[in-house]
Amino acid sequence: MQRCKGFRDLSPQEMARFRFVEAAFRDRCLRWGYREVRTPTLEYLYLFTSAGTLTPGMLRRVYSFLDWDGWSGERVVLRPDNTIPVARFYVDSLAGKGSARLFYVAPIFIFEETGSKPRERWQCGVELIGENSVTADAELVALALDVLRGLGFDKVELRLSHAGLVRQLLARLELTPGEQDEVLHQILDGDVGALARIKPDKPELFEALTLLLGLKGKSSGFLKNIKALFSQNLPELEPSLDSFIGVVDLLEELGCRYRIDLASGKGYEYYTGIIFHLSMGGETVGGGGRYDALIPMMGGKEKPAAGFALYPDRLMSRIVLDAKPEAGRILLRPAPGVVADGFSIASQLREAGFAVEMGWGEPGYGWLLELQDSKPIFALTELPSGKKAVADTTAGVLALLGRDGEIA
Repeated sequence: MQRCKGFRDLSPQEMARFRFVEAAFRDRCLRWGYREVRTPTLEYLYLFTSAGTLTPGMLRRVYSFLDWDGWSGERVVLRPDNTIPVARFYVDSLAGKGSARLFYVAPIFIFEETGSKPRERWQCGVELIGENSVTADAELVALALDVLRGLGFDKVELRLSHAGLVRQLLARLELTPGEQDEVLHQILDGDVGALARIKPDKPELFEALTLLLGLKGKSSGFLKNIKALFSQNLPELEPSLDSFIGVVDLLEELGCRYRIDLASGKGYEYYTGIIFHLSMGGETVGGGGRYDALIPMMGGKEKPAAGFALYPDRLMSRIVLDAKPEAGRILLRPAPGVVADGFSIASQLREAGFAVEMGWGEPGYGWLLELQDSKPIFALTELPSGKKAVADTTAGVLALLGRDGEIA
């Protein structure tokens, strides 16, 4: 029996690493004032099509089927994106309550023809809705880096881009909304030549865009030079450049190291402002950005928003957990005549905060507790040191277990 292509099982060891990532992420989000949400695995297909929130290329890769309801039905999908359902949740439930700081841990599902790449991909995501400021953009970057530091990662590469700059140039080409989204997707995917193929009669704009996308830098001074270069001929770029400069200035004050690469927005079709990618060893482990147009496109009021996602699947492989025995885990081994008593004693120990397993078990326990049918009733062994002690009551066992994890 084989599992479905593109999906994976997680072993107990892998689940331990997954929960480690999840716990660090949840802890940091709660400390930063975010609240957890969960949206359905199934969503209506029109959520992703009617507002043009996903490109045709992405829509061809969704898991879609008809959800029958009596004699009629509605086409639904396994969610291919988490931001769009959270935006839908905000419009449905929180639109009248101002700004919202939300986070989630959830999978997305994307069909990949060969099955050699993951079709189920987990995300630890954050959405900050209702705030549009340099501070909000910098907060998201800082929070993402804080989570990664909490996991023990300090060599993280941060790349910054800005979808608004590219969109404002494209707006001068008199493209249809569909053409603009298609070109933006191709450009942010690194295909700068896409513009020349669609509008060969605009060579001056093609040259400006090619120059803009080819520039890379590591300081706000780099962006200020771009502003001086383009402000006279392309004044519409100034608001986006001013916002971009403000964000990187603040990130510099926070001690964040970054690289500006305007052609590095792959996969961010509905983004309108700053975009950031996080990578380690050449592998992208997270990213996000500003998407101020998304909620209005979905029928909500004008509401700015931004967010990011980290990819626990990729972070798990970089985490090494301590394999030493866990002090709070007890293996309880009752003699044949006192098994029922063993269940009662195990319950008392669990109420006291210990994890107790009945039977023989596997390595990884802090203690072995043997329950005998004659005095001394309990024989307690500290693992792996081998130190032993005995007791005649459960209270005596708890007293032994309470001495800083060691038998006197």
